[in-house]
Amino acid sequence: MSDHSQALGGTCSDRFDPVRELFGTNLESGEDLGASLAVSIDGEMVVDLWGGWADEACTVPWTENTITCVFSTTKTMTSLAALLLVDRGELDLDANVASYWPEFAARGKQKIKVRQLLSHTSGVSGWDQPVTIDDLYDWDKSTAMLAAQAPWWEPGAGSGYHALSYGHLIGEVIRRITGQRLGEFIASHIAGPLGADFHIGLSPVEFQRVANVVVPPALPFDPTQLDPNSLTFKTLTGPTSSAELSWTERWRRADIGAANGHGNARSVARIQSVVACGGEVDGVRLLAPRTINQIFEVQSDTIDLVLGIPLKIGLGYGLPWPQVMPFVPEGRQCFGAGAGGSIVIADADRRMTIAYVMNKFGQDVTIVGPIAAALVERVYDVMSR
Repeated sequence: MSDHSQALGGTCSDRFDPVRELFGTNLESGEDLGASLAVSIDGEMVVDLWGGWADEACTVPWTENTITCVFSTTKTMTSLAALLLVDRGELDLDANVASYWPEFAARGKQKIKVRQLLSHTSGVSGWDQPVTIDDLYDWDKSTAMLAAQAPWWEPGAGSGYHALSYGHLIGEVIRRITGQRLGEFIASHIAGPLGADFHIGLSPVEFQRVANVVVPPALPFDPTQLDPNSLTFKTLTGPTSSAELSWTERWRRADIGAANGHGNARSVARIQSVVACGGEVDGVRLLAPRTINQIFEVQSDTIDLVLGIPLKIGLGYGLPWPQVMPFVPEGRQCFGAGAGGSIVIADADRRMTIAYVMNKFGQDVTIVGPIAAALVERVYDVMSR
């Protein structure tokens, strides 16, 4: 791959040279195809790097304005949107979801709380069959389907990762309160004010900037090997999705707040630096410190019913736990991560945000892939000196 290597673009303060070296090595070795990495401290970008290729044939360079689908890292944006309404007093975490969305009360869901949607404990981790990805592109149909179904486990009794339903559940609550679709709300209240190049529902005029994800030949997950009655099977087939869907116009344009956000490391770090910096960045205040404090209150800490691994969940964000993320020091950190390897960590103790976004899917990404883990570890190494 090194004969194809692209010069690194961007800026990096001298202190973070060891991080730049590792990022560059990943691209030269072919571990990464195209990628971006950003570290923000106090709202200032101390690392803003990109490089490699936006396409598998290595003909289109990954540039400053290349964006890609970040999959579940998108969930942190949906969570932030909900927290904005909490902060404004328009959304009550302890209210029943049905008080905003009356139809949601059907079939035993009348007491599901808003905070249970944000912490993956609502029991609605996917859609009842029959459902297809086309249904998800139709907002009214897909949200009506969620409202009509029964929870798959007792709400609040544990987390079950809301793989694709997360953005539709929270997004419909946001729509009922504001009249705006999730992607519109984020554009007008978060990405716009912060000048961040992040999109849920991408306009076709932006398509030429998108680096399609490059997927390994076979991902280890094979749903046919699972018990069809298991929550893992029901969630991951309700509906079945694949990374290749992100290449399509319908996926890009849809409002899928769990999975179809498009951006790069700079825009992801820029937005989530609101959480790391006490709610305000560059004079734009989105949250009060008391709202941010709630993110770090543990909502669920158990073996996740869908993923089958230990998950510690705060309000709308993952909380690092030592056995899985030993490279993150203990304290006030929260994170989101996406299929294939993207990640964002907001560290409120250090007023620091780290984001990594790439187009080549890692093979062994359960929560945090090895490339992201090594980069994050290197950042914390530098910070500890």
